[in-house]
Amino acid sequence: MSAIGDLQTVEHSGMLKLYSALFYAGCSFLITLVNKTVLTSFRFPSYLFLGIVQMILTLVVLYAAKIRKKVQFQDFDRSILFKIFPLPLLYVGNHITGLASTKKLSLPMFTVLRKFTILMTMILEVYLLKKSFPRRLVYSIVAIVFGAMVAASSDLAFELEGYTFILLNDAFTAASGVYTKKKLGTEGLGKHGVLFYNALFIIIPTLLASAFTGDLHKAVTFKDWGDATFVFCFLLSCSMGFVLMYSIVLCSYYNSALTTTVVGAIKNVAVAYIGIFVGGDYLFSWTNFLGLSICMSGGLVYSYFIFNQKTPVNYEGAQELKIHITGDSTQKEAII
Repeated sequence: MSAIGDLQTVEHSGMLKLYSALFYAGCSFLITLVNKTVLTSFRFPSYLFLGIVQMILTLVVLYAAKIRKKVQFQDFDRSILFKIFPLPLLYVGNHITGLASTKKLSLPMFTVLRKFTILMTMILEVYLLKKSFPRRLVYSIVAIVFGAMVAASSDLAFELEGYTFILLNDAFTAASGVYTKKKLGTEGLGKHGVLFYNALFIIIPTLLASAFTGDLHKAVTFKDWGDATFVFCFLLSCSMGFVLMYSIVLCSYYNSALTTTVVGAIKNVAVAYIGIFVGGDYLFSWTNFLGLSICMSGGLVYSYFIFNQKTPVNYEGAQELKIHITGDSTQKEAII
């Protein structure tokens, strides 16, 4: 299999690729800390409500920008649903499980277990986008996942519900990232259309689910709405939620879905290091610290290879690793 899928990323300049990745990493870092403050420090009871407000803000900002001719995307018609499916379903799953796992797990273990998203993304890119990867990138990804397994093996605060949420979040994130990259090339949508119609299609079902489960009532009757510090953190989280969604789409547009995932992983390890000294919910062990360090090393090696590419990717004549994906009636081979 050729590396045709990689050529779309090298059309953009190296600086655009790097800056979009740094923008995403910074936004992701900040919202992780803010969400942790809102959901854990203030014990806000509703991650669903937080997600709903983030989606409302996304719709308001993008629609206002469209009216003012600052951004362009297709007006709503019947074709929109078919163009964007299944992104709304994947996005709501990603959003809900991500906020739930943030609340259930300690900050360092949340960041560690998120590394399994990388392996899932690589497999989906091979299968759905027909992409291929050089051996050195595969080894760096294996190092990241291996480091996560080492770090998680020493988790002294195992929480089954939290682990379930985070692994589901990994799967939703991987699928959402790959399909986002696929849909960015859809005529009429583009970066802003993908964001807007994602939020539009999922906000009402999410609101109904929140009301039906009593989650909405808990949020409305929360005791700290009169606390200026909490309100500031809540509004900051909502604002950063929109900025984060935009930064993910931007990074996926200029890079690959896998690169976006790896950038998030590097950010997560940095958050884990900070969690050792700040936050009070990290149970230190040398095994965990070693695993984090392996993750960071693998992520930095991957970033070095990706952002130092000078020419379009061409793996002909290079060392290759073959992965066979077998379906019910056909066999597909990906050269890695």
